[in-house]
Amino acid sequence: MIQSIFQVVLVTLLVLGSARWILDELKSKESRIFQLYGFRQKEAVFVTKEDQLDESCNVFEGQWVWDNVSYPLYTEKSCPYLVKQTTCQRNGRPDSYYQNWRWKPSSCDLPRFNALKLLDVLRNKRLMFIGDSVQRSTFESMVCMLQSVIPDKKKSFHRIPPMKIFKAEEYNVSIEYYWAPFIVESISDHATNHTVHKRLVNLDAIEKHSKSWEGVDVLVFESYVWWMHQPKINATYGDTSEVREYNVTTAYKMALETWAKWFKAKINPEKQRVFFTSMSPTHLWSWEWNPGSDGTCYDELYPIDNKSYWGTGSNQEIMKIVGDVLSRVGENVTFLNITQLSEYRKDGHTTVYGERRGKLLTKEQRADPKNYGDCIHWCLPGVPDTWNEILYAYLLRSHRNFF
Repeated sequence: MIQSIFQVVLVTLLVLGSARWILDELKSKESRIFQLYGFRQKEAVFVTKEDQLDESCNVFEGQWVWDNVSYPLYTEKSCPYLVKQTTCQRNGRPDSYYQNWRWKPSSCDLPRFNALKLLDVLRNKRLMFIGDSVQRSTFESMVCMLQSVIPDKKKSFHRIPPMKIFKAEEYNVSIEYYWAPFIVESISDHATNHTVHKRLVNLDAIEKHSKSWEGVDVLVFESYVWWMHQPKINATYGDTSEVREYNVTTAYKMALETWAKWFKAKINPEKQRVFFTSMSPTHLWSWEWNPGSDGTCYDELYPIDNKSYWGTGSNQEIMKIVGDVLSRVGENVTFLNITQLSEYRKDGHTTVYGERRGKLLTKEQRADPKNYGDCIHWCLPGVPDTWNEILYAYLLRSHRNFF
């Protein structure tokens, strides 16, 4: 009996000792357990109820409010990943008012962006933005919003055309961009050497692109401006040798239906989240918000305060097509309807403080904003940051903490 008791006591001491050692290891910053498996101990970051939007809140209805205390969320100097196309301050824009407007939904507040929380939500995941150069700005915005909390040696940025890839190593998070201006395949699919005027789209072909999207945890799609160069567009459907001229809206619908077929066949809603962003508005003609004027978005300093404003740069037929196709896809895709809130921001475009064909505008070109001003792309920091704040809110809303 004494021998049995001794054995029980010995085993108990061994178990308690092992447990104590494991706990001490887990507490230690130099833990051999974490070193062995490649992890570093971090303070827990939890998503609270205050971070999560109520299901009844419509984040797309509201107003822009002046906030020069908490905005911008980053600066041009603090983010080395911005391209010349969006660095308006560095390119000579004299004002910075466009950086200090905060989007305030009418019935709720957007959660304050927290880079550590988003990194925790995206731990071991890939987030990919797919679309044109406007979508590339959204990708760069997201990278700038995240990168400041990551040590220099723990982050990387690579260009692997048609992709750009930012990685946060400690979280095993990848933020990616994929160039696909029409979503479906086209002769404009080269990331840098792509035709602008002679556009030809393969309306039923998506495989060359989609093989890079499969298995990605969070996908954010966008496609609009490249469709709108002319009322008609050259395209093929089925036989690639038979080129026809299509109305843009007809071609857009056919392309989006090709995407929807891919979505239904390849997306696993249990493991993947998919977002589709509505059109980014243009502000090409100042007479739309200032009757009688004959300018562009150049030298605009303030948002439009007319809540019903809708410019001709946003095609309502395209908007309806997107809504119809996404409704047939079902609840497994989230529609990010950023068009109306962005319509107000005539002040946020790059105008003459961006690039044209890969080069900054000359002094003579800047003096002619009507012909050379860019009222399509956005300065960063700026409007695309708000699009990412909304995406952040949706990602947090569906997140569950693991204790």
